[in-house]
Amino acid sequence: MQMPSNEPVTFQRDCEAVLIPAGDTVEIPVGTHGNITQALGGSFTVYIAGNLIRIAGENADAIGQEPPEPLRLPEGAGNDDVEAMVWEQMRTVFDPEIPINLVDLGLVYQCDFDHSDPTARVVDIDMTLTAPGCGMGDILVDDVRNKVKMVPTIDQVRVELVFDPPWTMEMMSDAAKLQVGML
Repeated sequence: MQMPSNEPVTFQRDCEAVLIPAGDTVEIPVGTHGNITQALGGSFTVYIAGNLIRIAGENADAIGQEPPEPLRLPEGAGNDDVEAMVWEQMRTVFDPEIPINLVDLGLVYQCDFDHSDPTARVVDIDMTLTAPGCGMGDILVDDVRNKVKMVPTIDQVRVELVFDPPWTMEMMSDAAKLQVGML
């Protein structure tokens, strides 16, 4: 879901948000005016009085938007279907400042699955950040964990933030490089 840049919004209720890029949690009071600058992957980046804030999808109603629909696996779905949905979910986690998902940025280094119990699967993910000191690191890790846990039959998601090897722009997908003018 992508919306036009600078769509005006007024907060319809008090809402928890995250200050970008610091990663600090703030409370936005009802009646606050802002503009949506990015609406991707079910979360929203809103510009308010010189600051960028991130609104999680479950709080979409606070700015008059629809929350994401629950996920459903097709009838008879197997391990490959679950793995594909997990990767689709990780592609819905976007850098809050640029409209590129973490997978295309090359930030997901590894994703391993334990399918030994098909009703309670376990996923282990290693990911990194574009910069080790990024204040949004914990927020992005939580976002990956929460989005993957939305996949039916996923019981546990372990996300580890790693910095070896260090991320470089060469790790980006061709689509991401094209989007930022590197191709």
